[in-house]
Amino acid sequence: MAEENKKERRRWERMKDTYRLVIFNNETFEEVRSFNLSPLNVYVMLSTLVVLVSGLVIAAIVFTPVKRLIPGYGTTNSHPEMVRIYRDIDSLEQLVEAQERYNQGIKKLLTAEVEYAPSAPPAKKNTEGSHEPVPRSEEDAKLRNEVEMADIRAVTGDAVANPVNISPREIPLEQMHFSTPIGGSIVAGFDPDKKHLGVDVVAPKNTPIKAAMDGWVISSDWTLETGNTIAIQHTNNIVTFYKHNSVLLKKTGNYVRGGEAIAIIGNTGELTDGPHLHFELWHQGKPVNPTDFVDFK
Repeated sequence: MAEENKKERRRWERMKDTYRLVIFNNETFEEVRSFNLSPLNVYVMLSTLVVLVSGLVIAAIVFTPVKRLIPGYGTTNSHPEMVRIYRDIDSLEQLVEAQERYNQGIKKLLTAEVEYAPSAPPAKKNTEGSHEPVPRSEEDAKLRNEVEMADIRAVTGDAVANPVNISPREIPLEQMHFSTPIGGSIVAGFDPDKKHLGVDVVAPKNTPIKAAMDGWVISSDWTLETGNTIAIQHTNNIVTFYKHNSVLLKKTGNYVRGGEAIAIIGNTGELTDGPHLHFELWHQGKPVNPTDFVDFK
């Protein structure tokens, strides 16, 4: 036991032994600086340095945002800002998807990317084996009107969700009154087989283009193929298109009256070789021959 105590004292005494650390100039061997050190002093300094560095690291983690970079430190529920940002991003993604679907639908109408249905739908057999076509029900007419109103609300907002001029009843096109969009000579007629879904009307330069009926402008923009183009949603599931204009006088969401100027005749877009109006008339999602219902003289 005494022998062990002696060894411990010797070790402690050796820790207190002083050593001199001298720094010389490598070329002149001149003494630059010297330090008196002991193993105990070196141990104390190193321990103090470790404690200071550890304290600084812990303080940085506790009192600064650095702690958020540590995996598993906290959940998103403890950061309200992150939760709000995630919710905003999710809402924006939904809005972008809805806008993209709407834009694709308008693009198909503007570029005539549609599948053509026969002018008269095939007859359906009823439960008794009759070959007579099934008449359209009142519920079907109401559903079509609701779809039309939803399209108008998507552009104009809830403030005009129920305009007084929108009729809930289906009216045959033959009974509808259309104003003349422009008076002139028809140089290209309606030809669905060649994907020419309207008529081309030639008129003098700077002639105003007029709306065929009352309605809401659902598109007023420029496309590569049709140039400056306006589309108007009317009652009775009717949409009219006015393409290749030089100037657009109305914007998306504007309400226009039949006969009101909406554009100026022009020659914009790739699918044109001279100033004219390309006019299309769509009913219930299908293009029809405008000359059957509109007088261009």
